Amino acid sequence: MSFSDLFDSEFKNRNKGHFSAIVRVAIADGVVVAEEKKFLDKLAMTLEISASEYEEILENPLKYPINPPYLYSQRIERLYDLSRMVHIDHQLGDKQDVLLRKFAIALGFTPGNVNYIVDKALSLIDKKVDSETFFYEMQHMNK
Repeated sequence: MSFSDLFDSEFKNRNKGHFSAIVRVAIADGVVVAEEKKFLDKLAMTLEISASEYEEILENPLKYPINPPYLYSQRIERLYDLSRMVHIDHQLGDKQDVLLRKFAIALGFTPGNVNYIVDKALSLIDKKVDSETFFYEMQHMNK
């Protein structure tokens, strides 16, 4: 196996784990509503999850390990991506806040500060800031 194959394989597995974690959050209440399904469909395409992998993960999301980011900066990166996806075209309507809070907790943010973090993230996304500005603002919001 070449180095690039190893990298591609690791990247693909991390994406599957990330997608699996989000599927677990979406199905936690026992129901995947149409808005959540639409979001999962879009996320699967973004993460390059094939149709067969998608179905496999929906059937058994526990198959892939959750690898929540250890570093705060990595959590911010994933939060940026998820915030943009949830916010695009406001496809989730009023549920975008609720869904993003669930995702933020799955990423490792604490319940005690998740509301503040999600509100700040969505506020920055509303302003259409770039990723660099988002990372800076999120990492320095308590200073």
